[in-house]
Amino acid sequence: MKLFIADAFTETLFGGNPAGIVLLEGSEATAWPSEETMIKTAAELRYSETAFCLPLADGSFRTRYFTPAAEVDLCGHATIATFTVLKREGLLKGKGPFINHTLAGDLEIRATENGILMEMADPKIDGEITKKEALEELYGVMGLKYASSAGGVPVHPGLPAYPKMVSTGLLDIMMPVKDAAELDAITPDFPALSKLSERYGVVGVHAFCLAPEGEQRDGVTAHARNFAPLYDIDEEAATGTSNGALTYYLQSIGFLGETADACIIQGEKMGRPSTIRTHIEGKKIMVGGGAVILAEGEIHI
Repeated sequence: MKLFIADAFTETLFGGNPAGIVLLEGSEATAWPSEETMIKTAAELRYSETAFCLPLADGSFRTRYFTPAAEVDLCGHATIATFTVLKREGLLKGKGPFINHTLAGDLEIRATENGILMEMADPKIDGEITKKEALEELYGVMGLKYASSAGGVPVHPGLPAYPKMVSTGLLDIMMPVKDAAELDAITPDFPALSKLSERYGVVGVHAFCLAPEGEQRDGVTAHARNFAPLYDIDEEAATGTSNGALTYYLQSIGFLGETADACIIQGEKMGRPSTIRTHIEGKKIMVGGGAVILAEGEIHI
């Protein structure tokens, strides 16, 4: 089997978010390693996600995603990395779009000159955190005082800012903070965050602040940080699914229109700045960016 390591949502090596990619060969019945083997492989590679991808005879692809602890339904940055590899290896036949079969559904992939665009699963909002005690707990677990954070106070004129549970494949808490300084100050209590995530039934917390007006004029929508210790990911440098969810969140509260483009910067605190571009048309959300292949070789499993 071929193994690749690629940095997604960046045009520069050692930027963005790294992922492992394992390309499988053969039939659906025989190509897949055991689930235990795939989890152990992801744990050995130590990236937040490793994608196992099988090209199918009809020109579509089946991809499964593993953290070092468990399988997850979908991973945005690993998908961008995987289809960058598939394009480089000549496995994307025709002009596309291509279909990626995942546990989150059958999703459209477009390969462009500027990178890969992937369709997110149908977005949904699965609740809002508005009670004072729950807000104090959430912001406290993240190392912030609720009284000084965004909470119910608008972070932008006319923008409600209560946290919501939002999914475009993976359910995360979208947690607004008032500015870049407060985003930078987040220091989660990771064991407590794992317990909170388990209780809410989410993968983790996607904290964000809106970009200052000057940056917004230059096309930047927001800055974000993502935390998922329940899945052995303390912090992630670029999360496509979470930023797809953030795009839907911003549309749901009127900050983005029915059809809009967004640009989210993530990974700055980790020294791996990432640029995630999203496009929303109603409830259809595409997330995309570039990727750079760092290494390739053989994996013996």
